[in-house]
Amino acid sequence: MYKSTHHAIAGAHLHADGKCLFRIWAPLKQTVALHIVSPEERRIPLTRSTDGYFETEVADCPAATHYYFNPDGEGDFPDPASHFQPEGVHGPSAVVDHGTFTWSDQAWENPALSELILYELHVGTFTEAGTFDAIIPYLEDLAAMGINAIELMPVAQFPGHRNWGYDGTFPYAVHASYGGPDGLKRLVDACHRRGIAVILDVVYNHLGPEGNYFNAFAPYFTDAYRTPWGSALNFDGPWSDGVRDYFTANAIHWFHHYHIDGLRLDAIHAIIDTGATHALQYINEVVASYAQQARKPLHLIAESDLNAPRVIQSTKTNGYGFDAQWLDDFHHALFVLLYPVGKEQYEDFGTLAQLAKAYTEGFVHSGEYVSARQRKYGASSAGIPGFKFVAFIQNHDQVGNHKNGERLSVLLSGAQLRIAAAALLLSPYIPMLFMGEEYGEERPFLYFTSHDDPQLVEQIREGRRQEFAHFFGDGEPPDPQDEKTFKASILDWPKRGQGKYQQLLMWYQRLIHLRRTHTALHNFNKTGTEVDVLSESAWSLLRQDETGQSQILALFNLADRPFPYTLPQNTTWICLLDSTMADPQAGSTVNPDVLVLPPVCVLIFASTT
Repeated sequence: MYKSTHHAIAGAHLHADGKCLFRIWAPLKQTVALHIVSPEERRIPLTRSTDGYFETEVADCPAATHYYFNPDGEGDFPDPASHFQPEGVHGPSAVVDHGTFTWSDQAWENPALSELILYELHVGTFTEAGTFDAIIPYLEDLAAMGINAIELMPVAQFPGHRNWGYDGTFPYAVHASYGGPDGLKRLVDACHRRGIAVILDVVYNHLGPEGNYFNAFAPYFTDAYRTPWGSALNFDGPWSDGVRDYFTANAIHWFHHYHIDGLRLDAIHAIIDTGATHALQYINEVVASYAQQARKPLHLIAESDLNAPRVIQSTKTNGYGFDAQWLDDFHHALFVLLYPVGKEQYEDFGTLAQLAKAYTEGFVHSGEYVSARQRKYGASSAGIPGFKFVAFIQNHDQVGNHKNGERLSVLLSGAQLRIAAAALLLSPYIPMLFMGEEYGEERPFLYFTSHDDPQLVEQIREGRRQEFAHFFGDGEPPDPQDEKTFKASILDWPKRGQGKYQQLLMWYQRLIHLRRTHTALHNFNKTGTEVDVLSESAWSLLRQDETGQSQILALFNLADRPFPYTLPQNTTWICLLDSTMADPQAGSTVNPDVLVLPPVCVLIFASTT
């Protein structure tokens, strides 16, 4: 077990000798009792230790022992740091033996962040079975396409069997219906055997409402702030040390017990901390210390709505210290150009100049007035290298937060989808695909739940109605609680080998191969990226290596009419990919004097010396 002087480790920790250490943080309680309910019922008082923790060591405590904690005789509650909830969020916690799993990834080396081609997926809807094990047979297809990292949407225990995962209430417990702790380990081990890293989405900004027993133990929440999803976690008030340690230890938990290669932290802008050392800085510092001790690189990626460079600046200069952050502005700028109706949702986007800024600087909103926010917003990221950003044209939010969960494949033409793919995969950022994007999956990705509380169910339904009241026409959004909503979102994987779906998949494969093999696309320095706005609907993207000798030039035309263009002189250009061709790999030398861009296309050239 990893130990650190930075933080205590709560939960149940089984040792090789069969003894189990139980520890719970309850600083305002006078007593805490351990109630073991199976295999043999026992009640054992815990001893108060330091910093508000109670603990006891129990002999002859096998794996799968079910237990509760009882603070001050107020009732039995599951362990907030439970590693497994086999009977759901209201049932007993279970002891997990992390020492019995046989790993085969001893030779695995986590790729550098700049080398990743990310693939975001939801375990429950990626396959019909909706389990970790069911994903494994598809890893060969992903690897063949060029994917070398999957990003799992949250897998922490949530209420019921259907959920995006952001309503989890047991951040340490792997969801039971997905396959539990061993299921996740089998998936990670299988990924590593196939050269695929695993990034896990974690939620440190709030906890879901159903099955949330944290207040029974300690002041985990504060009334000083609110989040869009409920009570804010107490990262800076009285007794906040225990909260900070709880989530910091959670990050280590995934790296140590599950061999996870990186974490994506959800909506960090909702983690409010006014202290001298921000909780996110603290987490990053402890993870860096662990990575050094474990002698393996680990990646921490933030989702941030702040447009603030401090998120990815070093902790040594009082930044938060994240390795990278999601770049929403890239998506918004491109999406509105491809789908002008999207301006209803992203009112401050819609010009090619903004897309050019997204390519060459990163943040589009970098201090100017933003109508949607009714204030000046953001700061410049112009000098920050591209590998500090994750870009995408679709993700779970951008698809799922359309009223009917529409993917780009039902909003755009096939020609536009090819343009979007090239715009992403030729960018100077870490690209991330959303499951099914690569073959144009047309099934939606909807918001779904399976709560037991009728009042909560109705609150969620009403919240969705209000959210979409002003967007995308009339009518009710799909009912999140209806199982049909969930089933409608399951991928139709076999179609990737058929017709237009197979052609789009080949386009993605060739773009990824080009990204992997051409040195100009390995340069993440912003000075190596140039964008020229050619018209209201055409632009050029030039990427070059650090020497300037190797170049990739992509010409984009969104219009339904041809566009004449003269290639840069004194250079011989080879057309590598042509989105208008059935076989997009052209490989022909082009006469720069007669080039005409076809309607709705992208042509990709390489310079030769």
